[in-house]
Amino acid sequence: MSGFPGRPDNLTDGPRRSYQVRPEELEGAVRETLSRQVALARPLGADPAGQAIRRANRISRRRTAAGVALAAVATVLLSAGMAQLGTETGRDGTPTVVIGDPDPSIRPIPTSVPGPDPSPGTSAALLVSETLVSADGRRLVLPDVGPAERAQLLPGGGGWLVVSTPTTAGRSLWVVQNDGLVQVLLAGAGPIVLAPDSRQVAWRDGSDLLTAGVVGTQLIGAVRTPAPAAAEPVRFVGDSVLVRLDPANAGHTLWRPGAGQLPEAVDQKTLNVYGRLPDGRLVGQVSTTDPGRTCLAVLEPTRPLNPVDTGCGPELSQDGVGGISADGRWLLVNGSVGKAGRALLVDLLRLGPSTTAVSAGPPMTGAIIWSNESHASYLDDAGELVRVDVNRVRAGRPASAAPVPGVPAGDRPVLVANF
Repeated sequence: MSGFPGRPDNLTDGPRRSYQVRPEELEGAVRETLSRQVALARPLGADPAGQAIRRANRISRRRTAAGVALAAVATVLLSAGMAQLGTETGRDGTPTVVIGDPDPSIRPIPTSVPGPDPSPGTSAALLVSETLVSADGRRLVLPDVGPAERAQLLPGGGGWLVVSTPTTAGRSLWVVQNDGLVQVLLAGAGPIVLAPDSRQVAWRDGSDLLTAGVVGTQLIGAVRTPAPAAAEPVRFVGDSVLVRLDPANAGHTLWRPGAGQLPEAVDQKTLNVYGRLPDGRLVGQVSTTDPGRTCLAVLEPTRPLNPVDTGCGPELSQDGVGGISADGRWLLVNGSVGKAGRALLVDLLRLGPSTTAVSAGPPMTGAIIWSNESHASYLDDAGELVRVDVNRVRAGRPASAAPVPGVPAGDRPVLVANF
């Protein structure tokens, strides 16, 4: 029923809407629509600026995380006594840990170059100034590391621990990962020694000796102990550190980090320790009652390094350079034949009153790398590579030195184990 007669529905009569649009009104509406579309920000399929910003933020977060982690380590080191591996033995002091900022943009690029031809059984590589060179010709340029004194492979083969040569500011320790990332672990330190497995480091810092574990690009669980003014770490012996009390005189002790300070019971005869036998005993050079004369000795790896067997005969240098084959049979050690300095080969199974040695090659410097029971490599005073074959040496044919290919003039290579 409608309230308006004459209409079948309930719509009221009123002004009818005009659907006629003038051209200028239509043009204005189109312009307004287009303007709104232009003003509306739409996401781009590819946003280079946004990607750059997000990448920068990720790098910043990574650097912040790395800095915080290393700052935590430095905070631990700066606290009284530092974080201990065992019982508290620390003192306040200024640690030499450096908080670094690894920058992927400066990572070196691996390149291949001709390398030295390895002799049978030899698997040595060379660290040439700022370049790692393997025996098979691979090279990794390290522009921010060096000059280096020695280097060791990290556990698992993920990179290297590199110890610098001494400078007026002290020594540095770097960790160099396989992708070329370089991180400073120590700077301004005294003598630095590395455990054979590269999981620990010991160093001199001011009036103290310190040890710490190596995990990735950080030093953790540092322990320090006061030490005599001239004392310095020499090598790791199991879980202990062999410490020479005065490089100018005989005398060593074994310090077990976390078990107290340097022990009072010390050895008074040992001049140098060359290495460890498979049974854990040490081989070293000991002084005698005859001034200027020294002997070889097998030492118990306990305080105060009591000699078990002694062998006198070869004229030994007191520079401490020497290395033992993995089977404990052979010792390469610096000495002399007549008045000429030579590297000597000693059969440790025949150590006794009539110990003899044969000339193995020119005098050695740096590390001695035994690749197996009968082949060793070392560098001579000129930085040239010498490869020793025990059988040839015993037959009267000493090894000779050969230049290392690709070493720039003035740079000195450092012999390291294979990659």
